[in-house]
Amino acid sequence: MDFSLTARQQELQERTRAFIARGVMPFEHDARQTPHGPTEDLRNELVALGRRAGLLTPHASVELGGLGLSHQDKAILFEEAGYSPLGPTALNIHAPDEGNVHLLELVATPAQRERWLRPLVAGTLRSCFCMTEPPPGAGSDPSMLRTTARRDGGHYVIDGLKMYITGAVGAGFAIIMARTDDGAATMFLADMDQPGIVIERQMEALDSCFTGGHAVVRFDGLRVPASDVLGEIGQGLRYAQVRLAPARLTHCMRWLGQARRAHDVAAAYARQRHAFGQPLAAHEGVSFMLADNEMDLHVARLAIWHCAWLLDQGHKGRHESSVAKVLCSEALWRVADRSVQVLGGSGVTDASIVSRIYRDMRAFRIYDGPSEVHRWSIGNRIARST
Repeated sequence: MDFSLTARQQELQERTRAFIARGVMPFEHDARQTPHGPTEDLRNELVALGRRAGLLTPHASVELGGLGLSHQDKAILFEEAGYSPLGPTALNIHAPDEGNVHLLELVATPAQRERWLRPLVAGTLRSCFCMTEPPPGAGSDPSMLRTTARRDGGHYVIDGLKMYITGAVGAGFAIIMARTDDGAATMFLADMDQPGIVIERQMEALDSCFTGGHAVVRFDGLRVPASDVLGEIGQGLRYAQVRLAPARLTHCMRWLGQARRAHDVAAAYARQRHAFGQPLAAHEGVSFMLADNEMDLHVARLAIWHCAWLLDQGHKGRHESSVAKVLCSEALWRVADRSVQVLGGSGVTDASIVSRIYRDMRAFRIYDGPSEVHRWSIGNRIARST
């Protein structure tokens, strides 16, 4: 592997870094940032800035208005975007929209692309991905799916309850996973403003970075035309893997930027703050934490780059994305935790951005599969090896 950046990648890195510093970070204390994420008004303003900078939805194809980035290109740009909690919103690369763009580009029909994908790429529409259910339904094990889609003439009638649905409040459309009459999992597309879709409640959560927050969504006799089936009937679980394997990696990319920000804030504070006659950074108890931060950041970046390289070579990368997800989510969490410790009172209050990063990042060890599920999958692969 060649870890050196091309001239294009260097330009992309520098341009994104400058945009985040000058265009996005000034909004971090904007009153329109709520416990359920940026308001639609703040999101629209940030998206307009990203569009003006020529960096909006960069992972989409050039044909759709994106930059057609490779996975390695994304590793560079997404890390820089993640340096601010609002960066992924401004560039329209936050979950769930980022993963939904990827899935729709691969699977959607031409009519579906025009109706839903183009406005999603343009940043004028948001989406949600409705797969997770409350017990005893599907969670980390999608085979436990209980939401049903019954065929009724030229339509499917969907009934079921979904939980932890990111971005559902205010979303324009949903990708819904449900079981058809033969018991096979299938994906459907549906506008969110129609009868049969009820947002039961918006859930309180540790994180506050996703527009619309997280919600409980009920489907009650939702009628979906057969033309709005996404892909092939019965291929929902396969499509879920098509979406989730790269999405796990892009989570790692964005959170790497946030962890780097937390470390930078903590390191600057440790150099300036004095105690017992010298800067905090001169005390080994603090300097060792900062050293461990740098090592965790380095290892996480290597894991991301290795997995991105494999995906660019055409490798499915499911096993490697699980490895990267566990390694990065835990390493970057340690960086955030140590940064809070170095900052002391500043780290647990709004005196610094680090307390916000800390809250947001804790959920990273859960999203797109908790560490324990990925360890189980990795362990099973080891057990099957000869």
